[in-house]
Amino acid sequence: MKIQKDSVVRFHYTVGEVGQPANESSNGGEPLAILIGHNNIIPGLEKAMEGREAGEKFEVDVPASEAYGERREGLSQRIPKKHFGEQRLMPGMQVVLQTNFGPRAVTIEKVGMSVVDVDLNHPMAGKDLHFDIEIVEVREASAEEVEHGHVHGDGGHQH
Repeated sequence: MKIQKDSVVRFHYTVGEVGQPANESSNGGEPLAILIGHNNIIPGLEKAMEGREAGEKFEVDVPASEAYGERREGLSQRIPKKHFGEQRLMPGMQVVLQTNFGPRAVTIEKVGMSVVDVDLNHPMAGKDLHFDIEIVEVREASAEEVEHGHVHGDGGHQH
């Protein structure tokens, strides 16, 4: 079965900035499961998967504009320190904040007595990314998965 809109794809990935060593990988863990055509992964990677089948391995470079977008200036925000719990905060550190829109990766810019300045740009914003992909499984999504816009079951979303 070829990957197309409303396919469920389970895959392993390794990603890093183009020209740099990879800094994130699913190898050694469970493959990631996504529903194609529902904005569940960056557009450039989804495009590169279309038409491929289980067992395929490929590499692809995705420009920043088709990954996490360009870096935007002025996306700093000052947040009360209590929202970070007990963790020790250092400038340059990346942390995940729980927001009204779900978890969001931010970068610490400055740590004050009671407030923390963070950069809301995605840590990979403005970066061209290199992916190594191995397609593990391709199947048709269930009607419920399509309706919900995400995968249920293995490697997916549990309700």
